[in-house]
Amino acid sequence: MALNFAQLRAFLAVVDEGGFGAAADALGITQSAVSHAVAALERTLGHPVLHRQGRPAPTAFGAELLAHARGAVGAAAAITDLAARRGGLARGTIKLAAPPTVCQGLLPDLLARWRAELPHVRIRVFEGEDDEVADWLANGTVEAAIVVDPPPGPGVEVGEDAFHVLLRDDHPLAREADVDVADLADDPFLLSCGGCERHVRQAHQGLPFKPVHRVRELGTLLAMVRAGVGITIVPGLIAAMLPPGLVLVPLRRRVVRRLVISGPPGKEWHPAVKALVGSVTVSG
Repeated sequence: MALNFAQLRAFLAVVDEGGFGAAADALGITQSAVSHAVAALERTLGHPVLHRQGRPAPTAFGAELLAHARGAVGAAAAITDLAARRGGLARGTIKLAAPPTVCQGLLPDLLARWRAELPHVRIRVFEGEDDEVADWLANGTVEAAIVVDPPPGPGVEVGEDAFHVLLRDDHPLAREADVDVADLADDPFLLSCGGCERHVRQAHQGLPFKPVHRVRELGTLLAMVRAGVGITIVPGLIAAMLPPGLVLVPLRRRVVRRLVISGPPGKEWHPAVKALVGSVTVSG
């Protein structure tokens, strides 16, 4: 049996995704197909490439194989992309990065639209903080991203996300139509340390600002507000992730972040990325 790229892709996906089921989801095939491909690779090479007890991990031979497998699969992908670019074809797999709130609150509708309009384009979503997303796009880790407040460029705005106060539903201000930041002075403030910190500071401009806790993980921030540890200011898209017992109230002084879909700055975009952005432009 000859070595083939499908076997190498399956092996890499299991290693990168951390399991056969996750690899199947990433590749868009069944878990059984992934297992068969890895087993076929091992038969072809005459050596096991994965330890299968618990979380799959490369054997000593598999670890040596990794770099070669990545090089071979990467070269095949580069050739495919070259042909797609030459023909202007909107097909292939595109890695797209976005902040967690965008992944939860905005991307599902976009993914459904793209699936209907661009059936030959497959999208893999990567979540990261604002600065991580921008770095991934710049260094080529992903081919597209939804970035926050980028400098002027060829991207297309997919929306504005207004900031809100996040409160327990029994807070005295929870039923207000909007809230002035000055009205929050008596509440312990929890600062999200992701990419939204500058927007939160903008909302407090001219007012005292002394957070009692700095929280990086969004899940932790929600849990702390729900437990009554304090209140915070967050993007409105967080509404899609809001657990029971919490409410969002608009800020009286409007603070927004611009969400822009873009390809890599200063580089040629893959035809499929151009198609994704074009779809947003037309539908918008």
